[in-house]
Amino acid sequence: MKSTSSALPDDTEKVSRPNEPILTASALTKHFGATVALSKLDFSIHPGEVVALMGANGAGKSTLVKILSGVYAPDGGTLTLQGKPYRPTSPQAAKQLGIATVHQSIADAVVPALSIADNLLLDRLCDPASPWRVPPAARREAARPLAERVGLDADLSAPLASLSLANQQLVTLARALAACPRLLILDEPTASLSAAEAERLFMRLEPLREEGVAILLVSHRLGDLRRMANRVAIVRDGHLVADLHPPIDFDAAVETMIGRPLPQGRNQQTREAQGGATLEPCFSVHDFQLTPASLPFDLDVRRGEIVAIAGPVGGGKSRLARAIFGAARASSGRMVLDGKPWRPGSPADAIRAGVFLAGEDRWRTSLFPDSVPFASIAGTLSFPFLSYWFRRGAIRETVERDAASAAIKTFGIRCTGPDDRLTRLSGGNQQKVVLARWHVERARLLLLDEPFQGVDAGARADIVDTLRRHARERATIVFVSDLEEALEIADRVVRFDRATLERSTIHSTAQSTAQPLTT
Repeated sequence: MKSTSSALPDDTEKVSRPNEPILTASALTKHFGATVALSKLDFSIHPGEVVALMGANGAGKSTLVKILSGVYAPDGGTLTLQGKPYRPTSPQAAKQLGIATVHQSIADAVVPALSIADNLLLDRLCDPASPWRVPPAARREAARPLAERVGLDADLSAPLASLSLANQQLVTLARALAACPRLLILDEPTASLSAAEAERLFMRLEPLREEGVAILLVSHRLGDLRRMANRVAIVRDGHLVADLHPPIDFDAAVETMIGRPLPQGRNQQTREAQGGATLEPCFSVHDFQLTPASLPFDLDVRRGEIVAIAGPVGGGKSRLARAIFGAARASSGRMVLDGKPWRPGSPADAIRAGVFLAGEDRWRTSLFPDSVPFASIAGTLSFPFLSYWFRRGAIRETVERDAASAAIKTFGIRCTGPDDRLTRLSGGNQQKVVLARWHVERARLLLLDEPFQGVDAGARADIVDTLRRHARERATIVFVSDLEEALEIADRVVRFDRATLERSTIHSTAQSTAQPLTT
């Protein structure tokens, strides 16, 4: 099967000399109505260079990435790629010219019902010059080298939906590399990966650097940036405000990024002011087994307490969250909520009872595509509660907007108002909307699955403060793969792994009235 997307046009075949940028942006400008996303931004990247693009949520990073990858056209300024004018009309055109992008939202880049092989070959199969009637065995054979390049070991005939999010991310990376890019843009590539999977990804990227491929890395995980970046470009309010070379002080870079010092000791002060948790459990699980092969375990969470369940991606955390929420079934065991048996028949039952879940993948679990008429901030926040906000059926938009305006203020969502479309917000502000949704009504038990995905350090500190200030009247369980995030937000951290169910409890530095679990 021939691929037209894997070859570069003749006039871009020549790789720039090391002292010449592969890509240069000059006075790049982009507006969305009255909002200025980019304002005369200058930027360049050289062959073999890994540049970390840092910026607070809403600073303009995503807009820059989408312009470079052909999703948006700039309103002003110029782009040059290997010394020639660059103005792609689509992501496919950008890829053919030598710029491939792995976007943060995996759902936008894959077709779950197709096989893994067909997803790996999706660019070729969508090319009118490529024959669709190639036998499945031949497609699997063509896809195999792409899978091997990123270390994806799976049955290529299986549907993509059978893969974990981490392996779906590897599929999108493999497809980007199939285009033989001169510039690879990675937008939050490790958001769905465990530490071991992230390291495996970075090891796969090392040879690209040696081949002269430039990499633009967007990540809110400082460990990723320290591991890979040899330069840092910081964007704030649509401008490039810093261009840092080694040795890089990443703590200072974060303060430059958000325009203020990070809070010190805020978490502990908030907990002490809150007064700690109650002694009686609000929610408990007893002799709980997620699968017939796993060991039973117990868990108690008290009202006013935040418990973090920390473990690797794919270790069973999300399944436990869904079981509590009524979206999955455990093998055995029982749950108790406020002293009564808890067995929700569906997520709707859970929501009516005040048990809320903010899911791991916001676009699959919480947000609506832009084609949906009510995919605004106000419509998104009100959707789970329509049946008892508007019992007579008629939706009053003023009620939705008032609730959304209060949530925008509480969570510091950067937008122009309640009617803003979700696709116009940065990834971090989209995540704030997801969290704000479950604060417009009072929760008895709040479940947060990877709540800090795509959120910068400053916004994360603000979210932690907001969650703690509202934690007194409920029990909160946070499911995270990053231990640093767990320690930042939780009174107790429970290590969790579905394979062995080895559990231990770590107390945060703050004082808590909660008692540790028996390990």
